[in-house]
Amino acid sequence: MGRIWTDENKFQQWLEVELAASEALAELGEVPAEAARLLRQHAGFEVARIFEIEKEVKHDVIAFTTSVAETMAKAGHAEASRWLHYGLTSNDIVDTAQALLLQQASAILVRDLEALQAVLKRRALEFQHTVQIGRTHGVHAEPITFGMKLALWYDEAGRNLGRLRRAAEEVQIGKTSGAVGTYAHIGPEVEERICARLKLNQAPVASQVIPRDRHAHFVATLALVTAMCEQIALEVRHLQRTEVREAEEYFSKGQKGSSAMPHKRNPVTSEQICGLARVVRANAQATFEDIALWHERDISHSSVERVILPDSTILADYLLDKTTQLVDKLMVYPERMKRNLEMTRGLVFSGQVLLDLAAAGMLREQAYRLVQGHAMRAWEQEGDFRAAIEADPEIRAVMKPEQIAEAFSLERQLRNVDRIFERVFA
Repeated sequence: MGRIWTDENKFQQWLEVELAASEALAELGEVPAEAARLLRQHAGFEVARIFEIEKEVKHDVIAFTTSVAETMAKAGHAEASRWLHYGLTSNDIVDTAQALLLQQASAILVRDLEALQAVLKRRALEFQHTVQIGRTHGVHAEPITFGMKLALWYDEAGRNLGRLRRAAEEVQIGKTSGAVGTYAHIGPEVEERICARLKLNQAPVASQVIPRDRHAHFVATLALVTAMCEQIALEVRHLQRTEVREAEEYFSKGQKGSSAMPHKRNPVTSEQICGLARVVRANAQATFEDIALWHERDISHSSVERVILPDSTILADYLLDKTTQLVDKLMVYPERMKRNLEMTRGLVFSGQVLLDLAAAGMLREQAYRLVQGHAMRAWEQEGDFRAAIEADPEIRAVMKPEQIAEAFSLERQLRNVDRIFERVFA
């Protein structure tokens, strides 16, 4: 991903746009065909020379076209260079080339997200029936399976994959409509040919720049993608806490967790993911600020994008890779999950007991009072909730022992897991 945003590649995409423009104009007879051929054959640039010229002229595109013209002169075809950048304004090149850069970056990000989704699917199926306590507000709620947690992330990754593809398509837009978008110097039919050569869509209408809501949508999508990475990493951090220890990051041989405490196995990768996702979200805010430009065209967005577009795509690539590795090598402890689920001695089945009492004929208010009373005593005194329910004469009056046992059935609680998986992974 980093190579996409090098100066070398940026200027190469600028050159691709310039050459596509010359060739499209040549097809329409507005530029000599021989000049377009010579430009394609001999045009080049030197990055160091571009920066040297820019120091004097204070304009990056002029420095670029001057460097290209110099390479043509060295090749003995200076005359052909007068057809370079013919009828175009600087942003025709910059915005269209930026679409090519985002196209390259998006292809990598789509592959990254597909790889993460594949790992999430594999591990979800691996732990489809691994029983775990579900938590709400961080507190034990009712049983789930660890595979369901992974399936939840897989489903979100699929939505983000669709979002990313749509957002990538929105920024794969070229324009050569000139200084104020009126096609004053070259017509829409030329733009159509240029964009076709570059495999880009055309902006239906533009000022000197392509409207920046497209770019805001793209970076906001990256913020959503990396927020998903953060969600996964944050859960791993919670599950790795000493008191929980149901799962943890892979800890390699020779790895050290703390300079002072040899026992430490810290979730450093997960914490890094959570931290860097914040940077992408901050960058998304900057893209929203770029939407409003003076009379639809100033240069205030340009300096921002030179920072946030490379940073955001590089970070998204990095975070997706880190998250894929995190899930792929995640160490899972089913026995600890079972022990944690059982630590409250049946307390997590209170909701089912309440429903079964109501179904057996007890008024809901009475049932709630009875069940909550036993639940609170079990909570405060670390007592056996199930034993208390089984011994309560009011409950025994309406529920048989086998009905009470059924209220504490894990199989009953999790009977629909396979149907959920069929829906998610169909």
